[in-house]
Amino acid sequence: MSNTAPITCPDLLRKKRDGHELTEEEIELFINYVVNGVAEDCQIGAMLMAIYLNGLSEKETINLTKSMVNSGEKLEWNTKWENLLVDKHSTGGCGDKISLILAPALAACGFKVPMMSGRGLEHTGGTLDKLESIPGFRVELTNSEMKAALETVGCFIAGTTSTLSPGDRELYKRRDITATVDSIPLIVASIVSKKVAEGTKTLIMDVKVGSAGFMKSEVTARDLASKLIKVSASLGVQTRAVLSTMDSPIGHNVGNALEVAEAIECLRGGGPDDIRELVTTLGGVVLQMKGRVKTLDEGKNVILNAIKSGEALKKFQSMLTCQGVVKKVATELCQGNMWTVLPAVAPGQITVIKAPISGRIVEVDALQVAKAVWKLGAGRSKAAEPIDYSVGVKLVHLKGDRVEKGDDLMEIHHKSPKLSSSIRKQLEDSFVIQYALDKPVQSPIITIIS
Repeated sequence: MSNTAPITCPDLLRKKRDGHELTEEEIELFINYVVNGVAEDCQIGAMLMAIYLNGLSEKETINLTKSMVNSGEKLEWNTKWENLLVDKHSTGGCGDKISLILAPALAACGFKVPMMSGRGLEHTGGTLDKLESIPGFRVELTNSEMKAALETVGCFIAGTTSTLSPGDRELYKRRDITATVDSIPLIVASIVSKKVAEGTKTLIMDVKVGSAGFMKSEVTARDLASKLIKVSASLGVQTRAVLSTMDSPIGHNVGNALEVAEAIECLRGGGPDDIRELVTTLGGVVLQMKGRVKTLDEGKNVILNAIKSGEALKKFQSMLTCQGVVKKVATELCQGNMWTVLPAVAPGQITVIKAPISGRIVEVDALQVAKAVWKLGAGRSKAAEPIDYSVGVKLVHLKGDRVEKGDDLMEIHHKSPKLSSSIRKQLEDSFVIQYALDKPVQSPIITIIS
């Protein structure tokens, strides 16, 4: 019988506090303490801060990710789908509705897309919140419902189940209140653990860079991307990362129902250039990774054809009915007048901001727009808070556009009878108009990292 005393939470905290590397067994023990309620809130916070200040080695990050996966169940799919399981994850931004278009587009190419998404907090929008603006859409699916969706449609977009990576869930909900959100090892372990647990084999990461992005600089974004790729590979998930700009909003619309409307417009073959570029690039890289095409341009064309042919829209419509939307509602939303289905403010609750001078729009501050939309009620400060699906901002003109004095710049959709003067000023100040002959380069893609 061993006389060795059991390792306690303070033992683990002390070791990490002093900058030492934790072993695989010690990390697994800590995650077990967290999941089983042995570790107190203050101890979890202390470990998060120790990790934030001292970092984790690549080995520790892999072991933390593995322990998070092992803390719950792993979703298992039909073995025939082994080479078809793909997913996309974004670090989030202002007006980011890409998942709503890309998931059905990839399904239209024959892939199986088990997309687990999250909700928004403060100024960051959540994919699940956008989809819940569609009447009847259910984001909570059972395992059998997920399998049925992949079998019949080829994709679903749902929330993570309570049994999927509970170790991550317990750490994640404390990272904001402990000011450790932007720790790269914690970001990597959180993202990858969920993707491994959901059974994805191939992942494309959209790492946003800029004022409204998680990563403010290209240097930190590259660091995050390379670590995501290495840790994913060690756990059997092939990953590549696209670095994309997040200084200006994506597309014209920011706000839940408004973003769904723009996503459907894109699936109908329209929509702005930046959304099309992001969707086709992310999808094109997936096709390259899976050996379906030789070049990125070829892959981008395959995704574009899936959209232009209407096949991606059909997949989106089928996904809606598979996730609880009444068939008549799904048909009207995708094929008819979407605004008879989506929640909207009254016409008298739309305030138009006009251009104060003539010139070219050289900046639209994505962070300020996102914060204003959050203040309008489209986002939440705490996880359980209700949100307003109908409010938001529609940018009539985008960065690079030429405007004349008095032209409409944006529409603000608000629930209050009159728009708050502080929100109005914040949105007015988000636009910078100058005399400029040249139109700035608009591509949202910075680089691709493999």
